[in-house]
Amino acid sequence: MCSGSFAKCLGISLMPLAIVCVLCNILLFFPSGKPVESENITEEVWYFGGILGSGVLMIFPALVFLGLKNNDCCGCCGNESCGRRFAMLSSILFAAVGVLGAGYSVIVSAVAINHGPKCKIVNGTEMVWDTPFLNGAYLSEKDTWSQCVEPVGVVSWHLSLFSVLLVMGLIQMALCAVQVVNGLLGCLCGDCGCCGGNDGAV
Repeated sequence: MCSGSFAKCLGISLMPLAIVCVLCNILLFFPSGKPVESENITEEVWYFGGILGSGVLMIFPALVFLGLKNNDCCGCCGNESCGRRFAMLSSILFAAVGVLGAGYSVIVSAVAINHGPKCKIVNGTEMVWDTPFLNGAYLSEKDTWSQCVEPVGVVSWHLSLFSVLLVMGLIQMALCAVQVVNGLLGCLCGDCGCCGGNDGAV
């Protein structure tokens, strides 16, 4: 498969992943689907890992990958092959941006899963907003989830959405890393085939 066509496939794969990550991050602003005061939203949600990291920063590499197949740059001194090789080389930089963005989302998600959600807990005779889980022990102790009285089901909501962000981020990192390799091959060996094969030169 031509490196440009393969890059286009990667771009097509990255777009829906980016959209899912943005939607997950937005849903996290509504614990259990209910609106709450901004100060009662889990801190890690405000880091915008899904919106910025796996969303906005992933859109640019995806668009670049999508355009590589149809790249018709005249290249160096009218040499189309040179132009396509340069385009593949530049895609490596965008892939690196994608890895950084997805990596940021993965880190934020991992920290959020470890800390747990912010919710209402019983403190004496009143209910207050707090983060009752300061480490990941609650993941294996499901009976402790009842400490979060409101919003109902906030622990599973928090855990599910941040887990999706974590997995999507890892997939995005893998796809961008693949494009780094694909970009190097496209730059060194031309758009199609192995070194010395048909790379689009005339």
